[in-house]
Amino acid sequence: MTKPWFQNYPDNVANQIDVTRYDSLIELFHNTTEKYQKQTAYSNFGVELTFQQIDELSENFAAFLQHKLNVTQGDRVALMCPNTLCFPVAMWGIIRVGAVQVNVNPMYTARELEHQLNDAQVDTIIVFSPSTKMLADIIDKTGVKNIITVDLDALINKDLPCDPVDDRLTNTISFTKALTQGEMLELVEPTLCQDDLLYLQYTGGTTGLSKGAMLSHGNLIANILQYQEFAKNHINFGKDIVITAIPMYHIFALMANTLSYFAFGAKNVLVTNPRDMPSFVEVWKNTPATMFTGVNTLFNGLLHTPGFEQVDFSSLKLCIGGGAAVQQAVADKWQQVTKVRLQEGYGLSETSPILSLNFGRFLKEKGQSEYIAGIGVPLPNTDISIRDDSGNSVVQGESGELCAKGPQVMSGYWNDIEATNECMTDDGYFKTGDVAMLDDEGFFHIVDRKKDMINVSGFNVYPNEIEAEVAKMPGILESACIGIDNDKTGEAVKLFVVTNKESENSDITEQEVINFCRQGLTAYKIPKQVVFIDEIPKSSVGKLLRRELR
Repeated sequence: MTKPWFQNYPDNVANQIDVTRYDSLIELFHNTTEKYQKQTAYSNFGVELTFQQIDELSENFAAFLQHKLNVTQGDRVALMCPNTLCFPVAMWGIIRVGAVQVNVNPMYTARELEHQLNDAQVDTIIVFSPSTKMLADIIDKTGVKNIITVDLDALINKDLPCDPVDDRLTNTISFTKALTQGEMLELVEPTLCQDDLLYLQYTGGTTGLSKGAMLSHGNLIANILQYQEFAKNHINFGKDIVITAIPMYHIFALMANTLSYFAFGAKNVLVTNPRDMPSFVEVWKNTPATMFTGVNTLFNGLLHTPGFEQVDFSSLKLCIGGGAAVQQAVADKWQQVTKVRLQEGYGLSETSPILSLNFGRFLKEKGQSEYIAGIGVPLPNTDISIRDDSGNSVVQGESGELCAKGPQVMSGYWNDIEATNECMTDDGYFKTGDVAMLDDEGFFHIVDRKKDMINVSGFNVYPNEIEAEVAKMPGILESACIGIDNDKTGEAVKLFVVTNKESENSDITEQEVINFCRQGLTAYKIPKQVVFIDEIPKSSVGKLLRRELR
């Protein structure tokens, strides 16, 4: 069946592909490490590991899990670690023993950690030593029996300082000792299929406790191959250099950087602490990156860090933004500084994650590409349907909930049939909770999250639109808005603003912000209140946490 967006596919990109090429990620892993043996796979703090070393180290770790901890196929193993060399080694070890990786944010609170470990029924955890305090607080309330600790210097050996393991935890073993013990043991790799569970990827829990999206080997293999086909004109197999600053436990960096670009033979340069912007800029200066993934706040932060504009961007070919909407003002500034356009992607934890990408479209009559803002078009083998609250498809050009179907969509939520049934339509589409529309050109656009929508006198107001407008105002670093109760209009817009202290326009007033909004927004969208704060609360990947502002 022909879809309106197929016209925007490059001529050499297929809209349907075979996603059954590999039985499991173990098969993909062996193909990749054999092909690119001596090349660098991952780099961190200047230390590099080749594909062959990743093969050997992950085998040692898998053997340790299998023989010393009796981890078997289907067991859940938590990985609570930032971007270090230990992450991919541990991940491939978990995969090669047939276990299910539970990705855990090292910045979790005790409450969040306790819920996730118990919900996933985890008895083995690989944990970053600074996060062991949080684990020690709740360990007695969980079923965790085996604790493998990772410090900053593991596999680096440069005496990097790191908080010690909390002394309340007993029977721990360091990651490097686990590798040493595993080296003496022989791994017996299980035979897996595409239906076998690979990850439990926990959602942000914006509406309550987080839920574990069940992602299979087939889901991730599909998304790797879908991205590979759609982006084939932007991939230089065996030669790309990727900067990975988004946390690898987040589904975006996990699929795109950690898995896909590994499969493409790229060198992944890992940034452990992207919040340290000056050090992050130094990584850029020393890395002839060809590809970079990020989120709006990360792009914005780099653009406001002294020295970033002096980086040599001549090797940079592709930048993809996801996780949250990329603001036009940020995208324009990024292109001005790097000379590379920010391409926007869209997806969720439940969809492995990429559903759509925006590479613009090629105009044959002009012989050049034309960029249309938005989240672009669905990847091969992916169908998107925009539906109203009754589940009916809306006409092209109208807004509704974005619903998606494809081989990358999860089978459901772990141990939660009710939530699974709620998020799926009768005809098998996943309801994303995002309001979107398909324009006349065959490009999709996200309007906003359904739950973040503000209702002013019966009019729908979307925070993304207001925040994108305010981002154009000189002196403003970032903003976020929410709905507040109002006697006359039901709800009104309240805007939180962070000013750029380095700007000569940093002493702006509430009235000046409101006046600026009046120039570009209709009356009911203009903020009734403007509050200046030091920092907008964000998730680990940089999403604005409007719920905390509420």
